[in-house]
Amino acid sequence: MPGKKIKASRVIMYILLIFGAFISLFPFYWLTVMATNESAAFMRYPPVLTFGGRFMENVQNLLNTVDFATALGNTVIVSLVRTFGGVFFCSMAAFYFAKFKFPGRRILFAFCMLTMMIPPQLNMIPQLIIMNKIGWLSTLKALIVPNLIPAFGVYWMNQYCTGAIHDDLINSAKIDGCSTFGLYIHVGLPIITPGSAFLCIYIFMESWNDYLWPLIVTNDAKKNTLQLALAQLQGAYNSTDYGMVMCGVLLATLPLFVVFLLFSRQFMADVAAGAVKD
Repeated sequence: MPGKKIKASRVIMYILLIFGAFISLFPFYWLTVMATNESAAFMRYPPVLTFGGRFMENVQNLLNTVDFATALGNTVIVSLVRTFGGVFFCSMAAFYFAKFKFPGRRILFAFCMLTMMIPPQLNMIPQLIIMNKIGWLSTLKALIVPNLIPAFGVYWMNQYCTGAIHDDLINSAKIDGCSTFGLYIHVGLPIITPGSAFLCIYIFMESWNDYLWPLIVTNDAKKNTLQLALAQLQGAYNSTDYGMVMCGVLLATLPLFVVFLLFSRQFMADVAAGAVKD
């Protein structure tokens, strides 16, 4: 009897998990279906749930309407630089905040945390003025530098460094003659890989989906990001071609899936490996 109850509970659990996965994945399935159909299929009732044959035509209309390739290239450059630069600087700052005592450490960290309380919309006006003063308007540098080191990244990695890196490791490396920067590279960085993987996903997705800041700081169509290009599809003709819009959204979403799958696997593998260590 107990064995049957355990099996029944597992069956129920699997059913619930399958149902939850279906609910989560259905919007992406429907997005793919709409990207392969004509615009009229968007308004049909009951909804169209089968793939059509207009995907390549929708792609061609997309490429003819906006410079999708340039926008994609700009977004890739901005997202990658912000991701790897943000992870590097955030983790390095957090490592030294967590494991080194220096004058003003608590004040600097408190100031960094206070910036998280300021709504990002309030920072955009002074940032825009600074970008104008230094001549960075409508450049990729303006899309990268102001948001390169998010305060949340420093806070997240600081919490991770505090719990994951033991002080004895730092002291042993110092005795062996490791430099201050070498402590971060050889001791801290390998240990905080799981936290860095999560931060990579967070920064990349935030950068990839950023719309408001590029809209404000960019006036050159050649410096548009994907979000600006997709916004131009709405009402590009007298009536919106929803098949083309869905096709653009699908192509813009696929890289997010790839990044999430790559880094989430690394994240889960490192967490599982750390869970069995003594």
